[in-house]
Amino acid sequence: MTGAPASAAGGTGRPTPGGKLGAAAVNQASLWNIANILTMVRLVLVPAFVVLMLQDGGYDPAWRAWAWAAFAVAMITDIFDGHLARAYNLVTDFGKIADPIADKAIMAAGLICLSALGDLPWWVTGVILFRELGITLMRFWVIRHGVIPASRGGKMKTLAQGTAVGMYVLALTGPLATLRFWVMAVAVVLTVVTGLDYVRQAVVLRRRGLAAERALKAPPRTGTEPGR
Repeated sequence: MTGAPASAAGGTGRPTPGGKLGAAAVNQASLWNIANILTMVRLVLVPAFVVLMLQDGGYDPAWRAWAWAAFAVAMITDIFDGHLARAYNLVTDFGKIADPIADKAIMAAGLICLSALGDLPWWVTGVILFRELGITLMRFWVIRHGVIPASRGGKMKTLAQGTAVGMYVLALTGPLATLRFWVMAVAVVLTVVTGLDYVRQAVVLRRRGLAAERALKAPPRTGTEPGR
């Protein structure tokens, strides 16, 4: 006899009825993991933060404290969802797309609200948002050549931005109000410096990728010389 026994193929010669459907169900279920749930929580917190921030004209210290709490939860979950996804192999296509969107959305909401209320100069918001959008587009520009890893400077920039925006959200006065100015100044400097470093890395990565592609397209050398 040839071929596998019917029992080895699930009892019949036909494909198992739930084969593809079962695989799809597993993939769908994998979306509902703790990392993606935390990312979705952050996305929901963005409009909640804006509503809290702008209550009673945006200057009520109590509402600002609640807005700070929403912002702080969003920033903390940003730390944990990526760590959990990598540590427990919970990386999904949804997470790859939604995570950076959630990151940029909560930071953009904080900066725009602060500038609209007159607490933060618009040029600061413009510099930070221009950098974040530009680096995101640049990552897509070079993605076929490789991935630009997150640097230590980039992580410090994120921490400085989150701390500075959080301090501006709170109705601080006195020395703390002065301190938040300098924290924001550090955040802006790190934003610009790390942005320029990412541009350098992107250019180098693209050049190497194009060089590798040209090397693959070049005709192979025969290794022989005329007259031999």
